[in-house]
Amino acid sequence: MAYRDLREFVGRLEHEGELKRIAVEVDVDLEITEITDRVSKAGGPALLFEKPRSAKDGVAYSMPVLINALGSKRRMELALGVGSLEDVARRIEELLELKPPEGFLDKVKLLPLISELGSFFPKMVKGGPAREVIEKDNLSLARFPIMKCWPQDGGRFITFPMVITRSPKTGRRNVGCYRLQVYDERTTGMHWQIHKGGAEHFRWVERLRSHGEDRQGKRARMDVAVAIGADPVTMLAGVLPLPEDVDEFIFAGFLRREPVELMKCETVDLEVPAHAEIVLEGYVDLDDIRAEGPFGDHTGYYSLEDKFPAFHLTCITRRKNPIYISTIVGAPPMEDYWMGYAVERIFLPLIRKQLPEIVDLHMPVEGIFHNLMIVSIRKSYPGQARRVMHAIWGLPGTMFTKCIVVVDEDVDVHNPREVTWKALTHIDPERDIEFVLGPVDQLEHASRLPNFGSKMGVDATRKWPSEGFTRPWPDEIKMDPEVKKNIDALWTSLGLLQK
Repeated sequence: MAYRDLREFVGRLEHEGELKRIAVEVDVDLEITEITDRVSKAGGPALLFEKPRSAKDGVAYSMPVLINALGSKRRMELALGVGSLEDVARRIEELLELKPPEGFLDKVKLLPLISELGSFFPKMVKGGPAREVIEKDNLSLARFPIMKCWPQDGGRFITFPMVITRSPKTGRRNVGCYRLQVYDERTTGMHWQIHKGGAEHFRWVERLRSHGEDRQGKRARMDVAVAIGADPVTMLAGVLPLPEDVDEFIFAGFLRREPVELMKCETVDLEVPAHAEIVLEGYVDLDDIRAEGPFGDHTGYYSLEDKFPAFHLTCITRRKNPIYISTIVGAPPMEDYWMGYAVERIFLPLIRKQLPEIVDLHMPVEGIFHNLMIVSIRKSYPGQARRVMHAIWGLPGTMFTKCIVVVDEDVDVHNPREVTWKALTHIDPERDIEFVLGPVDQLEHASRLPNFGSKMGVDATRKWPSEGFTRPWPDEIKMDPEVKKNIDALWTSLGLLQK
């Protein structure tokens, strides 16, 4: 059974001992971050700050701050309602393995699945808890316990929003998680990076105006809705690197096995989760581009000030007593690592569908998602490792991967010691390392230019004669199995290495 909303998930976390309530007053400027950072790195619980305050503004906020809600493997599994993240991967694999029915019996067998797939589509409702309070006048973001996370941040940031837009070209919806820097009570920055769906929608507004195709005469603006707080799967859907033509709310329905209930906004032509905690409605304007940042980012460094559209509020709807959800990013590991790990596990079947030779892959926490990917393959022909590297760079969700290390299928990609040992003993650097130029993540601060730089691929597989390696490859040192069995039987009596 899917969680209906955020508070139902909070109740489950508390029941499972995965949530700690903080009853003392804690400042939204830096203090919540420092506590959460220590707890995240220690593998601690989700935190519910019941008395957030601002010493700077002299405000005691009426709504609590929830943070680190998805900050562990266990909480990710609770959020997705599974015993293991691999369960989600198996569901996707089963879906991808469907074959066209060949006869009447096959068609009958498919009926339950077709019915299930149809139930994933969002369900439109007339209203919901997210509309218990409607504010169109005297709008103010100052009522919300929005955090300043790090000392050099350009201000306070909304860090876990679902930003909803619609393409002016296709009419398709996009849901993204783009931070919003608060400029004043009614205006924020809209940090959608150049490669994101929301940014592409905004570019279409620019194209329509520049080509004189704006028949309404006012398309310098684009409607935007921002939902804060919903059931955990719907929130996670905004983070997932889905293909452009896949609706995030439909995919959330698939993951939660129940449709996401949506309702129409009050002042913009968009739909939002009916069980959200807070909804911000408004628009971005082609002619209002402002400086945004700096911001302490998931790379462990500040992303520097840059230009982004401003988001203007037209309406706020919310629950009577909302929970404000936030997250922090910075030097790993933090909550975002576990979201990235879930993405890795969930999307592995999709990658394997396109590259069936892939056995497993892993993006280590120290690699900050896009900096390092380790891939094991079932090698069948010479040069296959390089083919895999280039294919990964060609996929939308993995195109920014800075370093790809390809190893043989018998290497455990989740074991850094084994990967380091096998990779470094398998490569001849001049022969096995290649460099390519291409698009890089907008947060990449080491590239020669913004959004464009180099990437590295390492073929750490064992080389074959057909790849020009004519020397004999040595055997790996392994003990005789019978000897191991004999020593296992003796081990306890030897009294060695006892704790």
